[in-house]
Amino acid sequence: MKRTFSTVVFFVVLIVVWHFLSAAGIWSPYVVPSPEAVGQYLYDECMDGEIPAAIGVTMSRLCIGYAIGLVMGIPLGMLAARFRCVNDTLGMMALGFQALPSVCWVPLACIWFGLTESALLFVVIMGTLWSVILSTENGLRNVPPIYARAARTMGSSPFHTLVFVTLPASAPFVVSGMKQGWAFAWRSLMAAEIYVSIAGSFGLGQHLHFGRELQQMDQVMGIMLVIVLIGLLADKILFSPVERWLHRRWGTDRG
Repeated sequence: MKRTFSTVVFFVVLIVVWHFLSAAGIWSPYVVPSPEAVGQYLYDECMDGEIPAAIGVTMSRLCIGYAIGLVMGIPLGMLAARFRCVNDTLGMMALGFQALPSVCWVPLACIWFGLTESALLFVVIMGTLWSVILSTENGLRNVPPIYARAARTMGSSPFHTLVFVTLPASAPFVVSGMKQGWAFAWRSLMAAEIYVSIAGSFGLGQHLHFGRELQQMDQVMGIMLVIVLIGLLADKILFSPVERWLHRRWGTDRG
């Protein structure tokens, strides 16, 4: 409760400071709109169904691309941890591509797939894949060897050891990689939606782009707040509880 209270107070103070800076007239309302204007925009768009529809479009793209990235990334990460040749080739490529900004995939996706949903999914997959490969490989390599040796002395087969010992022990690292992959996928999708507009299927990134084109800063800042809120909810509701439970389960938490 104390942590929640301090968080709420912090954001209330930010909004109050924002209100007084806007009311002081230091900047034009077209450059820095008031929190009331942004709140009015969000209310109107929610009542019209525009923002809920945009959230639905964006989240469907994100979930599909993220799921594909996980299905591809976890097995490839396991191979990289098991075989040195795979680690020296695929692992090195994953390390290089992870450092590549997500927006760099957008021109390539547009050329390969055109202005289609496939282009957006490709960008999301590329934002997810490399982080998941690296985290899975790192997690498997950081499992204490004593776990596998103890399992083998009790008659565990290699497959049984992998499924019931090594993978569960590496789960905290894999979940951390999944969390990082989600963050990269989210950023990748926002960058792709800003540059790729598909008629009749507008996500949050497209609404952000339209606000910039129309110079409606209340729309720009309102959509930015929605994007930040979704990112926070995904972390606090989906990943953080699982991550804390796994670290406690395997004794790797920091107290």
